[in-house]
Amino acid sequence: MAVDLPAPRVGPLSEAAPRPLRLVLNWGRRYSLWVFNFGLACCAIEFIAASMARHDFIRLGVIPFAPGPRQADLMVVSGTVTDKMAPAIKRLYDQMPEPKYVISFGACSNSGGPYWDSYCVTKGVDQLIPVDVYVPGCPPRPEGLLHGILRLQEKIAGESLSGAAIAARRRPVSAAQVSRPLVGPDDGGPLAPAGTGS
Repeated sequence: MAVDLPAPRVGPLSEAAPRPLRLVLNWGRRYSLWVFNFGLACCAIEFIAASMARHDFIRLGVIPFAPGPRQADLMVVSGTVTDKMAPAIKRLYDQMPEPKYVISFGACSNSGGPYWDSYCVTKGVDQLIPVDVYVPGCPPRPEGLLHGILRLQEKIAGESLSGAAIAARRRPVSAAQVSRPLVGPDDGGPLAPAGTGS
């Protein structure tokens, strides 16, 4: 049985905070993202590579391997999402505190990848939970994840800290969210879906 919880609040004075203070608060949230990695397949190996010494995404203010979803700010879903795994992803996302963010990492997580026509594959994690950044590739390179993190940090820097803005993020996934285009690391423009020839 689902219980409708009250809208989250960052703090009673955050809505009335002057602009310089909001910039400082967003700066703190932007550079202290605790990551909950939901690795389901081969893309999870690329996530681990991005956290190691060569790429070292800790230098970007991203702390890998949060103890659990209740301590995480960012969920990275990497790999093939099956219909059987979908309730677990939704449940763990719901356990994360607000404000929370999701990066869909790899073709399988974005749209089902090469297994899109399987009877048991969810056609993208965005059908279950809201996704903030898509990282294309099969599997994506670690640099793709770094680019996705930078895009997410840009988004966080411009966010409002009001309780209403955070509550708006909790809305159910809509058809408009499911059809959002993928963003490529080259120019930030939308990528054509695979097989369209454009």
